[in-house]
Amino acid sequence: MIQYLYLGRVDYGEALRLQEELVALRAAGRIGNVLLLLEHPPVLTLGRNARRENILASDEILAARGVRLYEINRGGDVTYHGPGQLIGYPIFDLRSLRNASGARLGPVDFVRLIEEALIRLCGEFGVAAGRICGLTGVWCGLPSDPADGSPLDESCESAARDAPARERKIGAIGIHVARSVTSHGFAFNVTTDLGDFTLINPCGITDRPVTSLEQEIAQRAASEGAGLKSLPSLQDLAYRAARQFALVFGQQVLAIENLDAPRAQTNSAAGDSGGSSAPENSASEFPAEDTPLTVPPEIERLRHAKPRPISA
Repeated sequence: MIQYLYLGRVDYGEALRLQEELVALRAAGRIGNVLLLLEHPPVLTLGRNARRENILASDEILAARGVRLYEINRGGDVTYHGPGQLIGYPIFDLRSLRNASGARLGPVDFVRLIEEALIRLCGEFGVAAGRICGLTGVWCGLPSDPADGSPLDESCESAARDAPARERKIGAIGIHVARSVTSHGFAFNVTTDLGDFTLINPCGITDRPVTSLEQEIAQRAASEGAGLKSLPSLQDLAYRAARQFALVFGQQVLAIENLDAPRAQTNSAAGDSGGSSAPENSASEFPAEDTPLTVPPEIERLRHAKPRPISA
């Protein structure tokens, strides 16, 4: 079971505090897997492998632009978070997850599945995305496989390495694992102001630019001579991302309205179940394979009944 919650815009320091609380509860077996979805005010974060020289702006410039700086324990280098960017913090116990062969999921496999969820999310909007061997994250503008025209995924062929000008990063991923419980997660550019990335060398990469879902859709519309379609709200994007997480991880999904339900769970509702004993009116649910942009009457009626998970 994955319980997910969209929080809107949250200060980065508050998000760190929430993660610490939920990680402790998950490690103690008091809650199930929780996915926090939100956005941040402008902030730079330095991972464990970060180098200070990858921040190109002075402290004075950062202060003038209202950009805060945090040193954190996730993997990776420096990254930027800001408005219009969908942030996901999966607080998952890896012991509750299995890979394709049935073995316990490891951190690398976990990151690959996050990538897959974001690749599929791009696909919902007709944006082709994939992976670059050796570079964690999700990328657009990859060379196509001549067999089917799709982006090359996890390929180390020279064609992928020799076309850096075409490759654009749309999703960054960096996690931390302690006692088998994950924290931190992904940043997916939706309508993000890409000019803010000039403050840094994103993830320490200097030869490949960043992009956003908005920019990729606009470029495709221009090349096809089609009209530009508006993007759904960030909250609607969060619903879609949660659905893709459920499908990729093979878990049921339950949308919750606040953290009262997971906080109130007892040890008997913990473990891999994700806890379906939330109080009435504390959660809403929908099938993982069909996320409505508006809540239909059938689902609205469920708000007044005890939540009942629906299989992905």
